[in-house]
Amino acid sequence: MSRFFAAILLLAVIGAPRPAAAGQMIHYTQDATRFTGYLALPRGEGTHAAVVVVHEWWGLSDWVKQQADSLAYRGYIAFAADLYHGQVAHDEATAHQLMSGLVEEDAIRTLRASADFLRSRDDVRANAIGAIGWCMGGKYAIRLAAADPGIRACVMYYGTPITDKAAIQGLQAAVLGNFGGQDKGPSPDQVKAFEAALRQANKKVDFKIYPRASHAFANPTNPWGTYREADARDAWRRTLLFLDRELKKASVPRGVK
Repeated sequence: MSRFFAAILLLAVIGAPRPAAAGQMIHYTQDATRFTGYLALPRGEGTHAAVVVVHEWWGLSDWVKQQADSLAYRGYIAFAADLYHGQVAHDEATAHQLMSGLVEEDAIRTLRASADFLRSRDDVRANAIGAIGWCMGGKYAIRLAAADPGIRACVMYYGTPITDKAAIQGLQAAVLGNFGGQDKGPSPDQVKAFEAALRQANKKVDFKIYPRASHAFANPTNPWGTYREADARDAWRRTLLFLDRELKKASVPRGVK
């Protein structure tokens, strides 16, 4: 059962009104700690599956918000947690500084609070919550899934794998991974070793390595020129099919066993 949320304050609607989904920045308080994030809601009444969205090392950028909006268009309630407390990097030096200053335990605590926030909502199906992240966000999405057994599905884009055997064994989520064959962090060998460890632990896993893709291949705004449109489209197609299969088909209204 999720913990009590003391307050939720809607701050501002982001951008122009959207026909099917509207995103907004929110603050909420849990156990006397204040958290911030971007909430995107689908159109329609009733309850929905939900996804915790984890940003890259740049921070909660417009591109990450767009991914949350895209999930909302698909019918998910998407919440993008802000791990940098309002700061967004526009150059590598700042991004590196922000990421280096992020304490892993604090990041996971924030993400677990994000999952609890979603569970607390009457429009969320509490047994149908997933996580998705890119780069640094992929690293933290899989670690959230390892820390929170209520995460049913996890999508990681070129994120650092888990190596701790106990964490892998305790993972309850199905895992989808999209990786670049030219990436050095994580390298294809690291990805294959992680996949093998997951399979050895009898976890549900679906990894794909795109042979010509490098790091950040899914983000057209990345500064390195590594965006690959065809690979990005295929990875997103895989992502949506995976989330639909693992979350929507498993979803039942709150209170129904």
